[in-house]
Amino acid sequence: MSGPAPSANLRGSIDTLRDAAILVAPNAAGHGVIEWIGPSTAGKQALTDKPADITISLRDHIVLPGLINTHHHLYQTLTRAVAQDSGLFDWLKTLYPIWLGLTSEAVYVSALTGLAELMLSGCTTSSDHLYLYPNDCRIDDEIRAAREIGVRFHATRGAMSLGESQGGLPPDRATEREPDILRDSRRAIETWHDPARHAMLRVALAPCSPFSVTTGLMRECAALARSYGVMLHTHLAETRDEDDYCIAQFGMRPLDYAASVDWLGSDVWYAHGVHFNAGDIQRMTQHGCGVAHCPSSNMRLASGIAPARLMLGAGMKVGLGVDGSASNDSGHLLAEARQAMLVSRLASADDSAGGQSALGAYEALWLATRGGAAVLGRDDIGRIEVGCSADLIAINLNRLEYAGALHDPLAAVVFCAPRGVDFSMIDGRIVIEQGRLLTLNLPRVIERHNQISRALIRREPVA
Repeated sequence: MSGPAPSANLRGSIDTLRDAAILVAPNAAGHGVIEWIGPSTAGKQALTDKPADITISLRDHIVLPGLINTHHHLYQTLTRAVAQDSGLFDWLKTLYPIWLGLTSEAVYVSALTGLAELMLSGCTTSSDHLYLYPNDCRIDDEIRAAREIGVRFHATRGAMSLGESQGGLPPDRATEREPDILRDSRRAIETWHDPARHAMLRVALAPCSPFSVTTGLMRECAALARSYGVMLHTHLAETRDEDDYCIAQFGMRPLDYAASVDWLGSDVWYAHGVHFNAGDIQRMTQHGCGVAHCPSSNMRLASGIAPARLMLGAGMKVGLGVDGSASNDSGHLLAEARQAMLVSRLASADDSAGGQSALGAYEALWLATRGGAAVLGRDDIGRIEVGCSADLIAINLNRLEYAGALHDPLAAVVFCAPRGVDFSMIDGRIVIEQGRLLTLNLPRVIERHNQISRALIRREPVA
């Protein structure tokens, strides 16, 4: 899938190949890279010059670029279906005390669980926003999980420093001292960040939100991130409550506040953006900011419908995010693409939506691939092109869910009931085969995950 930001009808600008072949080979740094693409007959000829170690037949499958998740909270897999009828602020106030029981093992096991769910739904690259560090938790816990399971990972070192006693939303016990946050942020970047092309692991800085972080920390994180050349991420314009909070506390709306603390630029992406107006969108486009569109979470918490079509029409970078597994409450990225398409149709039918048109299936897949890559500052993933990372997924079309839709297989995987993928390759390594995750003993992880979840929700020590 290639081309510029999607227009009102992307379908005609996507190149598709039938009966095609893809040749993958390691580059000098050992990363699996796409070396050749073409008709399968030509592929057979190409292999006479360079025999393949492994040949994989994906007859009757559709092959797509690996999907990219631009916003998540993996630890929240432990607390699904809690505060079922709450909006964001009440939902957070209910869950903060539960999350204070998190441990290093809880972060690690929940990351394995959430990443497995994502990978089985077609995700090959995921970011994660870990902003809560009680007890012995570290960002290293989820990085360890990502490396073991084999996903391409953007870890964002989140933070909360503004507790209730200072006018913030989280309890004081959920916050950290700002010198500690900055010191550990430096450590995380220096230890883990890989700026190279085809990198499997990158780090960004991500103070949580206007209502949980001081203005001083927002500025310090922006300066620190830019001194290391890493990206910046935060929640912004998610709810009307946040708008009201920013006006009451800072005398300005969320994006104006972000600008006041140096959070505008091509190295910045925001989660949600539900309540950005036309002026905000124009300003963010001019500065190159990106947005993670999280439709399921926005509906679950009744936050609203983000103006994704207006953002795309303005030329903004927009990707998809499943958001936290306690506000979605799943991590199925292909389902998120379908949700983005469907909810855009509600927005387009609403006169208050500013005349935005609906997304089509092809555009939803563009958001989940090329759009997500742009938001994360990458041009080496999200597409099947020579020289790009060998992150590929395949879905068997001979399934009940797709019966009657094979005249347009690409649209079928979005319009029809969301399925898991049958095959996935990340960085040239096969991680899913015949629908089975190869890099993890999943039943054992699920069992331990549920033990930890029960203890947390009952407010018992995690044994």
